[in-house]
Amino acid sequence: MWIYQKHLQYPVRVDRPNPALAKVVVAQYGGPDGELGASLRYLTQRYTMPMPEARAALTDIGTEELAHMEIVGTLVYNLLKGASLEEIKKAGMDGYYTNHDRGVFYVDPNGIPWSAAGIQCKGDPIADLTEDLSAEEKARATYDYLLNLSDDPGVTDTLRFLRAREVVHFQRFGELLQLLYDRKNSKSVW
Repeated sequence: MWIYQKHLQYPVRVDRPNPALAKVVVAQYGGPDGELGASLRYLTQRYTMPMPEARAALTDIGTEELAHMEIVGTLVYNLLKGASLEEIKKAGMDGYYTNHDRGVFYVDPNGIPWSAAGIQCKGDPIADLTEDLSAEEKARATYDYLLNLSDDPGVTDTLRFLRAREVVHFQRFGELLQLLYDRKNSKSVW
């Protein structure tokens, strides 16, 4: 059972509508290296982890990624909220608007819907944790690029928080991978 606190993990502040920024921030909602894929990847991989520490970390991080998805969705929604149709067209979001109005949907910045094809659950703990390290680095890189594109101080602040959490997740997965190697090499039971 989970306890859900009805507030975001980190506050979201958007200074003004900005469909052009919404168009790129949606990458972390429904893009190939975004929060949806991360949460589903980790919450699926946890079942085949041989150590309780690894199962717990994947559950914790997968759940936190769901919270990040909520933050990113709030950013996208608030960046579109109050935007005129002219601003939406100018940002190249008229196709998005046609299908979703100002709703938040799982797509990348080019309008391509999210797909599970880009995530993996190999069932091998070392392979899965290695993929998780890579996933966190790709998410961190995407946040770096989004920070380069952001011209909204509130959005920039939120993106910095999310980027920092990707770094922490990378570190945790690295620690778990090292623990797996240590136990495997010592021939102890996983």
